[in-house]
Amino acid sequence: MPDDAAAQLDQIYKAPHPFVVAKALDHVDKHGRRFIGLSPFAAVATTGADGSVDVSPRGGGPGFIHVAEDGRSLLLPDRPGNNRLDSLRNVADGTGEVGLMFMIPGVDDIYRVHGRAVLLVDDALAQDFAEFGKVPRTLLRIAVREAYLHCPKALMRADLWGDSHRVDRASLPSLSEMVSDQLGLEKPKATQEQQVDGMRQTL
Repeated sequence: MPDDAAAQLDQIYKAPHPFVVAKALDHVDKHGRRFIGLSPFAAVATTGADGSVDVSPRGGGPGFIHVAEDGRSLLLPDRPGNNRLDSLRNVADGTGEVGLMFMIPGVDDIYRVHGRAVLLVDDALAQDFAEFGKVPRTLLRIAVREAYLHCPKALMRADLWGDSHRVDRASLPSLSEMVSDQLGLEKPKATQEQQVDGMRQTL
């Protein structure tokens, strides 16, 4: 990247409207709380000790991520996955800096939260997050530094909730087939439907 890259950006793009800058709050307000309460999905970005970045999907029933009464912190439960623990290790070993992007099916607006997370192992507190018949082993407590509503243009361009770009799952091999092919392994014998059913049993 050239040394004057930032200056070049300022020449290429107009300055943001003051409204766009001012909308960033230092807490989750009533509108953000309502948005998070309706959201069954969030993408979570974390940074490792070496500066590497990971983005991981998180899902659950609407409002599965809890907002503190004062809007200054969030609690995010961890759910069974592939046990790589990329996000958790980044928080434990890195700066703890995280970014979250909340989405609601059918809504093109996005809600974003940035802050610093710490890893919690609290069995009593974890009981409040029981879902799918399971209690999370760990939680992330995220101190909110910045929270704001994001414009809907990206999801509008993608027509994410519409049908114009919808793909029949059968147009792709199953996840196991693709990964097995990437690793040069024997093709799995289970069908896509059987694999999906197996995953549903371990949510």
